[in-house]
Amino acid sequence: MPEAPKEAQYNLLEKNNKALDFIEEVTENADQVQKRVLSEILTRNANVEYLQRHGLNGATDRETFKKLIPVIKYEDIQTDITRIANGDKSPILCSHPISEFLTSSGTSGGERKLMPTIEEELNRRSLLYSLLMPVMSQYVPGLEKGKGMYFLFIKSEAKTPGGLLARPVLTSYYKSSHFMNRPFDPYTNYTSPNETILCPDSYQSMYSQMLCGLCQHKEVLRVGAVFASGFIRAIKFLEKHWPELAHDVRAGTLNPQITDPSVREAVSRILKPDPNLADFIESECGRDSWQGIITRLWPNTKYVDVIVTGTMAQYIPTLDYYSNGLPQVCTMYASSECYFGVNLKPLCKPSEVSYTLIPTMCYFEFLPVHRNSNGFTNSISMPKSLTEKEQQELVDLADVKLGQEYELVITTYAGLYRYRVGDVLRVAGFKNKAPQFNFVCRKNVVLSIDSDKTDEVELQNAVKNAVGHLQPFDATLLEYTSYADTGSIPGHYVLFWELSLNGSTPIPPSVFEDCCLAIEESLNSVYRQGRVSDKSIGPLEIRIVETGTFDKLMDYAISLGASINQYKTPRCVKFAPIVELLNSRVMCSYFSPKCPKWVPGHKQWCNGNEER
Repeated sequence: MPEAPKEAQYNLLEKNNKALDFIEEVTENADQVQKRVLSEILTRNANVEYLQRHGLNGATDRETFKKLIPVIKYEDIQTDITRIANGDKSPILCSHPISEFLTSSGTSGGERKLMPTIEEELNRRSLLYSLLMPVMSQYVPGLEKGKGMYFLFIKSEAKTPGGLLARPVLTSYYKSSHFMNRPFDPYTNYTSPNETILCPDSYQSMYSQMLCGLCQHKEVLRVGAVFASGFIRAIKFLEKHWPELAHDVRAGTLNPQITDPSVREAVSRILKPDPNLADFIESECGRDSWQGIITRLWPNTKYVDVIVTGTMAQYIPTLDYYSNGLPQVCTMYASSECYFGVNLKPLCKPSEVSYTLIPTMCYFEFLPVHRNSNGFTNSISMPKSLTEKEQQELVDLADVKLGQEYELVITTYAGLYRYRVGDVLRVAGFKNKAPQFNFVCRKNVVLSIDSDKTDEVELQNAVKNAVGHLQPFDATLLEYTSYADTGSIPGHYVLFWELSLNGSTPIPPSVFEDCCLAIEESLNSVYRQGRVSDKSIGPLEIRIVETGTFDKLMDYAISLGASINQYKTPRCVKFAPIVELLNSRVMCSYFSPKCPKWVPGHKQWCNGNEER
């Protein structure tokens, strides 16, 4: 690859240094910056209805703000959101006009949440994006000499009754002039032309992006998607469609199934007849094993850029398999409500990822999470409004304590005030005077039959403990979700598992029963008490589903309006059609053969040998 001109190299270095200096400055003065941000938000929005309603009357200091403005959930402002969506243009939440709504991947009463945003938020999002590669270039030099193969997608937007667009945050960004008309930057130089990213047909978009990535395979220095699941979906797409893709490369013509004129034109600028490349693709993809397929097809790739924190952590082994153990990099932390921060040590292990919150993005507060003796997380399992005492517990960005877990609360320029995002974070360290956080989990993913409550982290750890029983049979868990089945008395937990069976020895039913018991043994004492003593919970069940079930689940979610960028496999399902879809693909099911151990106080109540 040719060297960039010295002038361009100098400008790039200068730009990188400027970004790194900015990070140093705002983290060194984190509390002062936060104080200024809150003052700016309250000054510009002094006359909005929401703040007037709570009696703020133009005050911009922290003390008055915290005394008068309540900590809220989405439901607390849903009426205001509905008014704006229906066309009320008065300054209800924000003095600046609401430019559109960003649809959250979370739901409220079965409906997608609408997050208000304003035009200038695009500048803040762009600022955060501009910090990513200067940070990355400290650890991986030479990235400006090639391209990134990223699988990026949009979702067609809807309009509210008042005429405002409602769409996922990434669709908003990719359709913005900030993205579409961006000046040339070696760090945003992608193998995918804009037209392929902006194609609303997910099949045509995926096919054309994969084809462009293959045509430029030697230029690719980094690969990725938003979530690990999305990138693996792209590899699975390649696994299914490589013969057609190789044919297009050989002939230099695009598959007639790609009908979008702008996509065809954009791809034609890249696609040329290349029989040698076609032979190479067929040779690599035609092998029995797809281990290391990423580094085989894109040999200059230095890392995989995907989110592998939270529930995405389960994809780490699969990514390792396909990438020959390339570094898995999580670069940034963001949501529909606001963009938050960056990972300043991007080559760390996925389990050690921490994000430095950038103090200029919004005003941050933190609600301490108190785990009781049973390991429950109050902020996760109790969606109630906070008591006055709990409201007083909130601390500022500069006052969090190392090792403590907090629920994130934000105040944004776009009109969210002391809003509970629903993310639980743990303080992992500090960059100057700004804390760095591990993402722990989302708070509202729970299983419950009776008084038991199992959160996402606990469920994931329990599943992790169970899948070890499959290793001797060369089987791996590809995907899973759960369901609280209350159709029988007592109700019981159901886990749907999709497996990859690589071994020749069938897995005996007793092994799956051991998996069921291992999960139960890993769950909290209230669950086990319900199983053993109260008999309020029945034996846990694992249902093995057909290969491809979770692809069907994703397709179904997308057909209902989910964004392919933001889609994450739900760890708990309640929606009846989804449960029906999963049940329709069950091949066999297994139950826990006995009670898990449970010790009331210091006394062993059940030895696990019988139901009691």
